[in-house]
Amino acid sequence: MAFFKFSSTSFFLLIHIALFSSFSLAADPTVSYDFKLSYITVSPLGVPQKVIAINGQFPGPLVNATTNNNVVIKVYNDLDEDLLLTWPGIQMRRNSWQDGVLGTNCPIPPTWDFNYTFQVKDQIGSFFYFPSLNLQRASGGFGPFVINNRPVIQIPFAQPDGDFTLLIGDWYTRNHTALRADLDSGKDLGMPDGVLINGKGPYRYNTTLVPDGLPYETIKVDPGKTYRFRVHNVGTSTSLNFRIQGHNLLLVETEGYYTVQQNYTSFDIHVGQSSSFLVTMDQNATSDYYIVASARFVNESIWQKVSGVGILQYSNSKGPATGPLPEAPSDIYNQWSAMNQPKAIRQNTSASGARPNPQGSYHYGSINVTDTYILRSLPPTTIDGKLRATLNGISFVNPGTPIRLADLNKVKGSYKLDFPSAPLNRTFHRDTSVINATYKGFIEIILQNNDTRMQSFHMNGYSFFVVGMDWGIWSENSRGSYNKWDAISRSTVEVYPGGWTAVLASLDNAGVWNLRVENLDRWYLGQETYMRIINPEENGETEMPPPNNVLYCGALASKQQDQGHKSGASILHDNPNLFFTLLMALCAVFIFS
Repeated sequence: MAFFKFSSTSFFLLIHIALFSSFSLAADPTVSYDFKLSYITVSPLGVPQKVIAINGQFPGPLVNATTNNNVVIKVYNDLDEDLLLTWPGIQMRRNSWQDGVLGTNCPIPPTWDFNYTFQVKDQIGSFFYFPSLNLQRASGGFGPFVINNRPVIQIPFAQPDGDFTLLIGDWYTRNHTALRADLDSGKDLGMPDGVLINGKGPYRYNTTLVPDGLPYETIKVDPGKTYRFRVHNVGTSTSLNFRIQGHNLLLVETEGYYTVQQNYTSFDIHVGQSSSFLVTMDQNATSDYYIVASARFVNESIWQKVSGVGILQYSNSKGPATGPLPEAPSDIYNQWSAMNQPKAIRQNTSASGARPNPQGSYHYGSINVTDTYILRSLPPTTIDGKLRATLNGISFVNPGTPIRLADLNKVKGSYKLDFPSAPLNRTFHRDTSVINATYKGFIEIILQNNDTRMQSFHMNGYSFFVVGMDWGIWSENSRGSYNKWDAISRSTVEVYPGGWTAVLASLDNAGVWNLRVENLDRWYLGQETYMRIINPEENGETEMPPPNNVLYCGALASKQQDQGHKSGASILHDNPNLFFTLLMALCAVFIFS
């Protein structure tokens, strides 16, 4: 037998074999990505500005997975400030350690890296990821996340001829640090400078409003074919109306759940929301067609420049798009009409989702509610000399030590389990106040928007049933209007100013989960809380332990070791399951050498 020289190269070769073997032998496949976040300079609206790119791309690359895949994303922080990536709509079953918000994770410092490792368990659909700290999303760092159906599960429509992703969002030519400084000084962010579509400015549909020479998005299609458009509002604070000139939008999915299929000529997509449409190329292609995402629920005559415009180009197109944009909805002053669209969205109860059983087989309408929380938002107010936003009179302060990390290490005083179930008549204040939610409970949450702006709310770790939505102040009598049969499930929902939205959720996912407004200015100013959902009989089966690469901060900062490039020993430490596979590989080398 030849003598085996155990060099560092050999060791890392064995590590590669071990990784490959362990992934290959696992029950579910793994998809892996490397994300390097850094600044690049681009000019989407004609003004050079620094944006957050991933691997040099703005927006970031697609994460493409299939139901039950394991996902490993190694994030390198080449920014000049702390970083976390979050994955809204990805439920992180039993694993809030990967959620990427400050209540659950310590931030990744500059020059450090961190491996996010999670499973997309029993999920399908269209999502996006983004950096969650300090308004960074207003400078980029976002990208699409698609979870495909397994081949054994049929989708409830014919296979599309193609699949397009559109990341739409309002955009400022001031970067996130300047926007942050404005909010810190008590200013409003003001009107955005435009709307981007996939990181590009508007097509020059108007020579007065749009400067010459801007790059714009072009979608190339063939006549007669049907394509899936996955549209995400990744913006800062503005609801957008999406439309394609001369084409119907057949809504088929929202944030991981198939809908009753309905045609729309235009569709409102609020901050943080994702929707999928089927669009058939049934026009005569006398010219190209406008793709439009324009500001909604604002004074549109003043906000006219806040429009993103791309081009839909048939392969047999006879010329460029010309003339005015297709009109936006004219119901801005008819609040009842405006709310009809979201109230009409229904779940396709006969379609299979991630599993072969129909989406509607879960009879949520017959389950007894165990807890009700009314969350009231108001316009920002001054607290301790600073402009702050609140829920139930509390402006959230992020804990110095993440909540579950504090629990497991017996750190006292990191947070309080005293978030009120309804607004209280008391002085507004700042606090780290968290909802003490009941594991396996069935919670009713009323989002009461007494602010002057459209808002959208997101719940990490879950989807919820959107059972009610109306104007005025919610009361117990409002339950009589709830949809108890086919309400859409999603993770981000709009709440109209002067109105309320009611959602129901089954709290079967143990961990700590963020509940927040998605409008970045209000979120930054404190309009959020967390739900702490712990199994009192936890035996290691309902909540995963912290990963070996968990970061420490706050009261536990002394436990954190400096990071550099991973050594072989640290790779094994972060991946203990590789140890025996590595031993097997070593034995094979010695036997066959």
